[in-house]
Amino acid sequence: MSNEAVLTIHIDGAARGNPGPAAYAYVITGGGHPVIEEAGCLGSATNNVAEYTALVKALQRANALGGTRLHINSDSELLVKQMNGEYRVKNEQLRDLFDEAKTLAREFDLVAIRHVPRAQNGHADRLCNEVLDGEAKEGGAPAARKARPKSAKRPARDEMIRSEAVRCLQDAARVWSRGDPAAPTPEQVWDQLWSILEENGLG
Repeated sequence: MSNEAVLTIHIDGAARGNPGPAAYAYVITGGGHPVIEEAGCLGSATNNVAEYTALVKALQRANALGGTRLHINSDSELLVKQMNGEYRVKNEQLRDLFDEAKTLAREFDLVAIRHVPRAQNGHADRLCNEVLDGEAKEGGAPAARKARPKSAKRPARDEMIRSEAVRCLQDAARVWSRGDPAAPTPEQVWDQLWSILEENGLG
């Protein structure tokens, strides 16, 4: 296998407000090419949509470069676990991007996606923030969110997230009460709760 067919990719997405002004970025090295980087604004989107957009655009660019084996690094644990089949994709907005990424990934001999700490994803993270900083300067910084009074009624979306989280905890409690040896560990339950929060832009 020629080294020119192996590409290392770092991807990142960011949203200020979540949803709010969002951007994506990717950095590609290897393949006998100079370092390739791209970043752009997405308008208003969630952090997870921005992360997936970065992945899709990086896969498209890698295909155009003729890469056959990709080593992709992301600091989004949700994206990595969903792409690797550890988490299901329940959010409809993410489902379309997930399906597109999976279709693109089939064009390569190998696509390995791994989670890395943000500190190891600094180049792509910086590109995202530079794009967002530039947009804020041109269009004005986004208005700060007003705190909702504690007595205010929860929006329907918040109620849905709460119901999903409560159901997750109730399911775990039932299994634990039976002393099932296959019961999920507290860490696994936390991962499920974190997945619910991240898919709804709260992680």
